[in-house]
Amino acid sequence: MTATTAASPKGGRGDGPTRPGRGGKSRHRAAGPLFVAPFMVLFLLLFLAPLGYAAYLSLFQERLIGGTVFVGLDNYVQALGDPRFLDGIGRVALFFLIQVPLMLLLALLFALALDSGLLRLARLIRLGIFVPYAVPSVVAALMWGYLYGPDFGPFAQLSRALGLPVPDFLSDGWMLGSLANIVTWEFVGYNMIILYAALRTIPTELYEAAAMDGAGAWRTAWSIKLPALRPALLLTLLFSVIGSFQLFNEPNLLMKIAPDVISSSYTANLYAYTLAFTGQQVNYAATVSFLLGLVIVIASYAVLLTANRRRTP
Repeated sequence: MTATTAASPKGGRGDGPTRPGRGGKSRHRAAGPLFVAPFMVLFLLLFLAPLGYAAYLSLFQERLIGGTVFVGLDNYVQALGDPRFLDGIGRVALFFLIQVPLMLLLALLFALALDSGLLRLARLIRLGIFVPYAVPSVVAALMWGYLYGPDFGPFAQLSRALGLPVPDFLSDGWMLGSLANIVTWEFVGYNMIILYAALRTIPTELYEAAAMDGAGAWRTAWSIKLPALRPALLLTLLFSVIGSFQLFNEPNLLMKIAPDVISSSYTANLYAYTLAFTGQQVNYAATVSFLLGLVIVIASYAVLLTANRRRTP
């Protein structure tokens, strides 16, 4: 018998799959930058450009004689010695040390309780804890400001009805705790969702192995769940660092009902806002904002460095 061999196409090797030409590869390579281009344009226009302009403004001063004058780093030197700016930074740092551990602890407990599967109506409970995060911070501050009110607030009325002294939640000694309570009420649900989502990604094989070894619920939570939650906890901690040092809405609204306690420089962010829109000191406000951003970067880096050192053996 004689076998005939079919001629393969020119330049090909048998009936194997054809490879895309150079034109196809170049089109695929060009598609990536096209998809990223809208984000990059918005990032440039809405973040980098305003940031660069603010940096430019921070190098000038508006003077009565001479107009706008280039002063270099004089505004930064002035801000580093400004007691109002330093007091605002110290106040939000104390707020962070008080509020964030309590908030993350509550979020962790709620996430573990929901993940345990022992709660009835778990979906309803999860939704109820998360709902405060859906409330705008302005509405939350106004609502809690009414609840804190010493005249018509329900806490004050209940204390009078019981013959107890009226708690002054808006006093100087209570104000930081009152703000911490508002922020905790707002963001416990948000952090709980992050931690709960991280718990749902843990392989079930680990739970089965722990059960075969005789580990109970507490042992499983301590040895399996908590170590698996470290990245998520670090993420929530970083978000909390940024949010705490940028505290603005809550003190800005409560300042209207407690002006003797909350000043225009109660937090560094509020101080920068007052300088820009009330005092018309745009250049100095840009300087304060840049220094506040630098403090946030340093605090975030310190958190990351501490977490990485604890993870390394």
